[in-house]
Amino acid sequence: MKILAVSGGIDSVVMLHLLRDDPEVIVAHFDHGIRPNSKDDCAFVERLAKQYNKPFCHERQELGENCSEATAREKRYEFLNRIAKEHNGKIYVAHHADDILESIAINILRGTGWRGLAPMANQNIERPLINWPKSQIYRYATEHNLSFRQDQSNTDGDYLRNRVRERLRFASREQKAELLELYKKQCNLKMEINFILDSLSDKNRYPRELAKLDIATELIRNILANQEIRLTRPQLDNCKKAILEYAPGKRFSLDRDHFLCIERYSFLVENT
Repeated sequence: MKILAVSGGIDSVVMLHLLRDDPEVIVAHFDHGIRPNSKDDCAFVERLAKQYNKPFCHERQELGENCSEATAREKRYEFLNRIAKEHNGKIYVAHHADDILESIAINILRGTGWRGLAPMANQNIERPLINWPKSQIYRYATEHNLSFRQDQSNTDGDYLRNRVRERLRFASREQKAELLELYKKQCNLKMEINFILDSLSDKNRYPRELAKLDIATELIRNILANQEIRLTRPQLDNCKKAILEYAPGKRFSLDRDHFLCIERYSFLVENT
């Protein structure tokens, strides 16, 4: 089944219209209770679901007007994941090309590394509008005479995303294209890392040869992150050097609770 996350805004309304003839579609709406009129959004989405003869799932929580963007997003995805699990389905969201640019810009402002330049690369979530610029979404809605709800918080300057969105309006086409190209490269790198790690027959023991790859540092970062171990870049470089140079039987300390155990052809993470 396809669990469509429909907020009632123009993006998700267009996504629903595109998939309106798909018999596997389920319309899902999360009412966060942040805005006084959020119940009206829920009622609007329910009417759309009935109009297209689609099953409708919803949930309301009273998160309050002081709820952060991060908390609201976390609660929304908890709901969507639960519905997807109940129906053995996959989540569909209406992120578009401009959303990518905004996320990249926000992550750069926050000082993230390459992982912050590859947002929305979760392969467990489908994004049918990911290559659509916002202008194309507006054009589609106009051509098909679609009604949608306006989220007043989208113009609230207190939200970082709204401030970034306003600044990106003045970015040139070339600047946007450069960011999108960087995004594609980083997504490909992320996919390469996931492919290598998924292809290992032993998920607890890793070939020392991995440390010779061009992407070795990011591979090691992912291996350690899977065990909730976070290291700085210099620490990761020292870790890589230990994997390459330590004799079998040697140990390399990662933090207070973990170390690398170096074997002849492999290495593994162990508790102290």
